Amino acid sequence: MFESFITSTLTVALAEIGDKTQLLSLVLAARFRNKWGIIAGILLATLLNHGVSAWLGSWLSQFLQSETGTWLVGASFILLAAWLLIPDKDDDVDNRLDRYGAFLVATVLFFLAEIGDKTQIATVLLGAQFESVFWVTMGTTLGMLLANVPVVLAGDYLMKRIPLTLTRTLAALAFAIVGVLHILG
Repeated sequence: MFESFITSTLTVALAEIGDKTQLLSLVLAARFRNKWGIIAGILLATLLNHGVSAWLGSWLSQFLQSETGTWLVGASFILLAAWLLIPDKDDDVDNRLDRYGAFLVATVLFFLAEIGDKTQIATVLLGAQFESVFWVTMGTTLGMLLANVPVVLAGDYLMKRIPLTLTRTLAALAFAIVGVLHILG
């Protein structure tokens, strides 16, 4: 339980630095005054998206119990580590949604932005590794909040001071270590 929660929190928090959803946080913070509405939207979207992702990973784990499955999950973490080294770019956000308010816009855009994102795939893999939907979901959600709440609250100030290359490298290293440890059992 503790290992799944801590590993999920740390890997997603590191992976999220410089990710497109963190850039989305910055855009939303610049467009809306209601910072707590944005944060609540990030929380809800992440709980929904990562809850389904952790469940999918946990369900898939039944097919990955063999030695081949162990290698597949471990190799997937290592491939994800390599993917983390590729910087994300900011997607354009449609301003027509602004009339729905910070909470709804943040919820919808975050949920959609997470589909197929590195942190969603990481959540599936963590769910498969730990077979704990609740603790993986709680950990990945906390990791998302740790990376995005400061951006919402302090925005541009923080983004100019965080060394993204170093952070991406540390995140990639963390995922590679998790992959190797999974393979070694």
